Amino acid sequence: MPLPSPSMFSLPLLAAVGLLAVSGCTWVHMAPGASAVQVVTGAPAGCEARGEVEVSVKDSIAFYDRNRLRVREELETLARNEAPGLGADTVQALDDPGDGTQRYAAWRCGR
Repeated sequence: MPLPSPSMFSLPLLAAVGLLAVSGCTWVHMAPGASAVQVVTGAPAGCEARGEVEVSVKDSIAFYDRNRLRVREELETLARNEAPGLGADTVQALDDPGDGTQRYAAWRCGR
């Protein structure tokens, strides 16, 4: 029986290396002004509601489930990125992430 050609091993190897490289990357970067947006766990007192945002990221790639903490961090960053456009300086998660999606309330607290 002939030995398999090196190219037969190249594609799966490249795919595996690519997947490992991508799994460690953060795909979402902080937008200008978003670093000043605070994240709170409960509804803040004395703040004006500015609306809600729903954000989403890929939580799995093909057969690979991404790290849940990393997905949660990226969702939070996306919510912070949206806040300045609503005139908000604070965001609060309204639910837990599910399938790479999460809803946030946006508040103006005058911080």
